Amino acid sequence: MAKPVLVVVDDEDTTLQALTGELESRYGAHYQVVSSSSAEMALARLAELKAAGADVPLVLADQQMPGMSGTQLLARVRQFFPTARRGLLIPWGERSTPAPFSEAAALGQLEFCLNRPAWSPDEQFHRVITGSLEEWWREQGRRSELVTVIGDDPSARVHEIRDVLARNNVPFGFYASDSPEGRAALRRLGVGHPAGPVLSLYTGVVLVDPANAEVGEALGLDVRPAGGVYDVVVVGAGPAGLAAAVYGASEGLRTALLEREAFGGQAGMSSRIRNYLGFPDGVSGGELAQRAYEQAWVFGTHLVYGNAATSLAKDQDLLVVGLEDGSQARARAVVIASGVSYRRLGIPELEALAGAGVFYGAGTIEAQAVAGKPAFVVGGGNSAGQAALHLSKYAQQVTILIRSQSLAASMSDYLIREIEAAPNVDVRYRCEVAGGGGNGHLEQLLLRNRDSGKTEETPAAGLFVLIGAQPFTSWLPEAIQRDQWGFILTGPDTGQDWPLQRAPFLLETTTPGVFAAGDVRHGATKRVASAVGEGSTAIRLIHDYLALAPPAREGQSLGYRAGSAVGHHIRTA
Repeated sequence: MAKPVLVVVDDEDTTLQALTGELESRYGAHYQVVSSSSAEMALARLAELKAAGADVPLVLADQQMPGMSGTQLLARVRQFFPTARRGLLIPWGERSTPAPFSEAAALGQLEFCLNRPAWSPDEQFHRVITGSLEEWWREQGRRSELVTVIGDDPSARVHEIRDVLARNNVPFGFYASDSPEGRAALRRLGVGHPAGPVLSLYTGVVLVDPANAEVGEALGLDVRPAGGVYDVVVVGAGPAGLAAAVYGASEGLRTALLEREAFGGQAGMSSRIRNYLGFPDGVSGGELAQRAYEQAWVFGTHLVYGNAATSLAKDQDLLVVGLEDGSQARARAVVIASGVSYRRLGIPELEALAGAGVFYGAGTIEAQAVAGKPAFVVGGGNSAGQAALHLSKYAQQVTILIRSQSLAASMSDYLIREIEAAPNVDVRYRCEVAGGGGNGHLEQLLLRNRDSGKTEETPAAGLFVLIGAQPFTSWLPEAIQRDQWGFILTGPDTGQDWPLQRAPFLLETTTPGVFAAGDVRHGATKRVASAVGEGSTAIRLIHDYLALAPPAREGQSLGYRAGSAVGHHIRTA
């Protein structure tokens, strides 16, 4: 296969030669570096590369070029290579005039700015480049395969498995069971007529129609808690849960983190988060989740995957979290960070197509399936905006459907501006999905205007639903009070339901020693940064709670200390 192409554009010969040399010396073994001395020449070369079927993961352009500026050139790159990362080159240390750069970024015309390399090797320059290339490869899904998935397409269960693998950052390849590659793989594995999807792991293990926990266990993850007593058990590994695990383990608490589906939660499905502190060029939810997962593991958190929490009870001075397989996690304190799920549409003909063109969530792994076709996103929050912009790289047209008259109340300004500037993203206000269907796969939707009541049928290859928020709290006992929507009451909101003379801690529920953090909590701010803050705050409050609680009983030690490498961990290249 031909090498992917890195394109660099600068009208100054000396600078262009230095840039080209720096890129070739570092990346020449795996990439072809193409240089152009003008924006016009670069556009012509990009057209040639597209016609030749080449891959272009990265385009770098100098801002100060005659005829066409770097931002203007980068804005036109997407018409040739929609997934290419676009970087604007600026002189070293130039930060005095950010206006044109920030405007271009706000309009989605570039992904990042970076200083030209000031010396060789310039590792700060290469850190940005390699990070951008890693993002591109992750999005393409063409890295080495740790897992091969063979199954029906479309299929709700196959979609779920692929989604879980992608969100847990496990490289995989997929082959439809009726394709030549799929049939050959099944013959090679000795599987005749499987009852469901087949997974072939890099270890040689073959799984037929496995549950998520079976997949996790085969990949080396623990699926059951250890014996003994933890200081704190965290339920849910979204941003709040991951933060609680990191701070709990790093501060010497024996910590377990239970996740039933995917580390990162809903935030892990976001294609790009641009307003999270410390990531000026943005970060994908998957990458942020992976970094936090690594951090929690390094500090000694016991990570337990695929075994959902089903109950919570008190046993004298301890709390007991019951799990799906009948095992238990015993702890002195518990943090509930189980998050929320997207609300279902409740339209039978569309529910029947779940995983076959109808998806609940951002659907990043399904984006390529709508290439050149119309796609629809239901929802007006940040996740919906991020999903629409990601889909716009592939789909012919993306239409956002919202029931209100404005995005301003529910979506960040930077996303609204980028959506308004995207040529193939449209917003239909006061509009909802009333029906739809297709022959085994979504083919059309029935849309209804909420004001006039009129309906219209329109072609659709994909429907991505990101509406509402249903908290994962049905497994909790009645002693933990919730509001009318199921969100957990904490701190001052517990009111007369609080059982002790002392006041509840800020994030403490109506059961002493049980805390709630993140989206699952009543009154929570639906932002990644606030969820992380609540997770860390919960640990601070647990220290205060444990100082008042009876000491741990003898014989309850888990036999390890925070900071040790407990359990197994998947490391991916």
